[in-house]
Amino acid sequence: MQPRAAVMAVLAEETTPLHWTRIQDLALRRGYLDPFEYPDVRKQVQTTLRALLREGVVAKEAKGVYALAERADEPDA
Repeated sequence: MQPRAAVMAVLAEETTPLHWTRIQDLALRRGYLDPFEYPDVRKQVQTTLRALLREGVVAKEAKGVYALAERADEPDA
């Protein structure tokens, strides 16, 4: 799985905002990220989160803490 898909999968599965280290840990434990395919997992996760933040896909809740951004075009559940 690509780092972007792995980060998105973890954030979609969890109901609360997560620190980037927890996102990384869950992605590795769940087998979404292969440390042999992406040797610098830390850099991949952080770079992916910064890109998703710029795109407005994730929101920064606190220092290092991220959650999926609420979209105006999505109905409330």
